[in-house]
Amino acid sequence: MKKLLLFLTLLVSGVSFSQESIKKDTLKTVKVQANNKGLKKSIYGTTNATLVTSKELLKAACCNLAESFETNPSIDVNFSDALTGTKQIKMLGLTSPYIMITEENIPSVRGASQAYGLSFTPGTWIDNIQITKGAGSVVNGYESISGQINTELIKPCDDIPFFLNFYGSTDSRYELNTHFNKKISNKWATSLFVHGNARVQKNDMNGDMFLDNPLGKQINIANRWHYSNLETGWVSFINFRYMNDEKQTGEIDFEPNRDRLTTNFWGSEINTERFDFSSKIGYVFKDMPYQSIGFQNAFSNHNQQSYFGLNQYDIKQQSYYSNLIFSSIINNTMHKFATGLNFTYDKYSEFVNLSDVSRIDNSAGAFFEYTYDDSDKFSYILGGRFDYHNRLGAFFTPRVHVKYNPWEKAVFRFSAGRGKRAANIFAENQQLFASSRVFSVLNTDGKIYGLNPEIAWNYGLSFTQNFIFLGKKADVTIDFYRTDFQNQAVVDVMNSPQQVLFYDLKGKSFANSLQFDFNLELVKHLNLRTAYKYYDIATDYLSGTFQRPLQAKHRVFGNIEYETHISDQGQQWRFDATVNWMGKQLLPTTATNPIEERLPEFSPSFTTMNMQVTLQQSSTLEFYFGVENLGNYRQLNAIIGEHNPFGNYFDTSIIYAPVFGQMFYGGFRFKIK
Repeated sequence: MKKLLLFLTLLVSGVSFSQESIKKDTLKTVKVQANNKGLKKSIYGTTNATLVTSKELLKAACCNLAESFETNPSIDVNFSDALTGTKQIKMLGLTSPYIMITEENIPSVRGASQAYGLSFTPGTWIDNIQITKGAGSVVNGYESISGQINTELIKPCDDIPFFLNFYGSTDSRYELNTHFNKKISNKWATSLFVHGNARVQKNDMNGDMFLDNPLGKQINIANRWHYSNLETGWVSFINFRYMNDEKQTGEIDFEPNRDRLTTNFWGSEINTERFDFSSKIGYVFKDMPYQSIGFQNAFSNHNQQSYFGLNQYDIKQQSYYSNLIFSSIINNTMHKFATGLNFTYDKYSEFVNLSDVSRIDNSAGAFFEYTYDDSDKFSYILGGRFDYHNRLGAFFTPRVHVKYNPWEKAVFRFSAGRGKRAANIFAENQQLFASSRVFSVLNTDGKIYGLNPEIAWNYGLSFTQNFIFLGKKADVTIDFYRTDFQNQAVVDVMNSPQQVLFYDLKGKSFANSLQFDFNLELVKHLNLRTAYKYYDIATDYLSGTFQRPLQAKHRVFGNIEYETHISDQGQQWRFDATVNWMGKQLLPTTATNPIEERLPEFSPSFTTMNMQVTLQQSSTLEFYFGVENLGNYRQLNAIIGEHNPFGNYFDTSIIYAPVFGQMFYGGFRFKIK
């Protein structure tokens, strides 16, 4: 019965690990859980995937999904601009539009929510995060290019009756999270999540008379229902969510009611209201537990009203997503398959400085994925899907994943696949509105803002070896991925500091990513995690071939964690520290600006360090204290032309390092079990 319930829950949740690895990885997860590992990598799964558990999320101030990757070497976290405090993530050197971001395997951060959507999922709601490098599964769609990040929220059937979390920081950010959970019967359970945060004080640590972080407030409410019937094989989830997020940033003296859309003082407001509904229904055939059918549906209404100085940007997206999946075997469980149909509808009402660029996108597709697994050394996944999109046309998406275990505790993996997507050039590059740049789209014959769809191939190879070093557990991983763009919506900030050009790729664009990981248990309860990353990312622009701006070629990551034994009274101390070294980065050109408004060609290299201490007072109460950017490194020239924000040289988008500097925080968590 327990196995059936687990299978049903994984089926409807849509776990992104390949189906042949679900059984192995899930069983191993139970074993690894006892070892208290925050990051889990299986040598049995066919895909190159990492499971980030809720324990890992407690090691840093991950107040939302965007802040949940600070201790994970697979994801790079950067600030997108000098004003909004928004954190941007990258995988394999490519920004989040090239990553398929899903919530319980339903696309979530896409289109209108691309810039700020990662901040709309509170960290305490997250049960785990699954990160898959390279081409994803065709079951999840055709848009994934560099990888997939899938977030699993806490399930009503697994949640405790009550949870409370309070957080406060020296940048005047305060946050409150509460979870209420009720098991109504042996078949029904429900959860109510309530999240609120606010930043109430103006901060200007670098003295440029602009806010380092926005003033703002957010209210976020979710209601989840879970039904499972082990006797009949039915399981379902129903989710409702409402969110309202308001941000204000700009000059210290800016007052919205007085100065909005005037030249008195430069300011910006970004107000977003969003409603989501999703449902999932799954059925496992009573006498055939290897055969199942699942049906996913989701509707969202996202409405953003915003302005940046004198630039106005409003976007409303209404989306519907539906996915029908049938899974079974061929002769025996060594041969499995998943097939199905899906449909997507997106209605965009989009206005750029009152210019209407609205559109309607819709697509329908069919997919088939075959998995072979000999349960010993070799497995592979062959997938393909055919889609018709009213703007992208008809196209085929192939994907392949191969795994081979050559000897004990070692695994080779290979993946290759194609991705295709429509670039939402304004929604994805909103940080450029906070500048004096003129937006110009050079193409006119395409069907998406005059541009053609982006198409890319991704190839990857990885090797992992687990071993014993000086009597302690250790592992080493090396992986290399390459992304080749057949076409790309080029965002050109290398031609002139007074404009940004959008055009179809004319030439080559590629991204090479090499990562080396070494992890070691130094002594019992003391673990070291290290990584070195090398990126070679280049694009042919109109003015020549350049490395990708604001992308370091070299990065070094280190994390060390220690925890004491849990006492008889339930007390435990946990210590965590993360260090990131960032190499120099090519900066967008400012060569034609006056001398006082220029930046160097490259940024300096720098190091940041985050630390956190947690005291678990008992099984129901714990306190945590931490500091981000312990060394207080700041980019002092974060804004160009700050003395004349309505002039020709104003730009807040050239950000390569933290703006705020050192930030202390603390909070507590209380549970009723």
